[in-house]
Amino acid sequence: MWLMRLMSWLSLTLGRRLTRVIVHAIALYFLLAVPASRQASRAYLARCLGRHAGWLDLYRHMLTFATTVHDRLYLLNDRFDLFDVRFEGEVPGQGTEEGAFLFGAHLGSFEVLRTLARKQATGRVCVAMYPDNARQINAVLAAINPTAVADIIALGEIDSIFQIHERIEQGDMVGILADRAVREERQVAMPFLGAPADFPQGPFRLAVAMRHPVYFMSGLYLGGGRYELRFERLTDGGAATRDRQAAVADLMQKYVEALERHCRRAPYNWFNFYDFWQTRSKASA
Repeated sequence: MWLMRLMSWLSLTLGRRLTRVIVHAIALYFLLAVPASRQASRAYLARCLGRHAGWLDLYRHMLTFATTVHDRLYLLNDRFDLFDVRFEGEVPGQGTEEGAFLFGAHLGSFEVLRTLARKQATGRVCVAMYPDNARQINAVLAAINPTAVADIIALGEIDSIFQIHERIEQGDMVGILADRAVREERQVAMPFLGAPADFPQGPFRLAVAMRHPVYFMSGLYLGGGRYELRFERLTDGGAATRDRQAAVADLMQKYVEALERHCRRAPYNWFNFYDFWQTRSKASA
């Protein structure tokens, strides 16, 4: 936490341009010193780019991740003037009081949406995650900006579903990162970038059961101070269905297809630095 506070102070004191030098050094360190992340990056980029991923590709991948983390320091301190953010697709909540699920991924920056939601007419945004993650996030936020309050709903609690339903009914957006399982969450193999990969089923079962609209959302980093918030409606929610399992499978397929399209469009923005296909490969070996 002391390092986060130091980096936050340096960034806000010296400015984004000067402290970008530190960001480049951090990306280079992880490229050279963490072989597991390097190998995972190469495996993913080869699938996404359709060619061998060289050292410059790996460095660009890690630098994109480090940049989005660095930019979070400014976003959490309301330095919106440093960024050019444009919206693409059907932005949820505009011209209506309807709330929705925002299914994101470890793709680009979710923080761009949560902070800009306080400034623009995109509705209030909260994030649903497990308590352990919530405590870590709050600790990091306290180190970056003690006045920043994370709007988090803790999953797995007795009243979690009621909180989510109430927030969406009030017109809020509830974000969930649906590309990574936690704890012993049930996973389902889905075709992704040319091979089966495991995705958690929990978020999709929750969305189908609650029958609220679901959007795919990504905050893609485009270089410099530019970000692009893209939205794609996956389902309207609608009436209850007897074949709930089929509805879950359909929603998962739409999500994974949207994730794959966005990964191919901005391949250096996906930040799962481990072998995403490893478990499935070993199981089928």
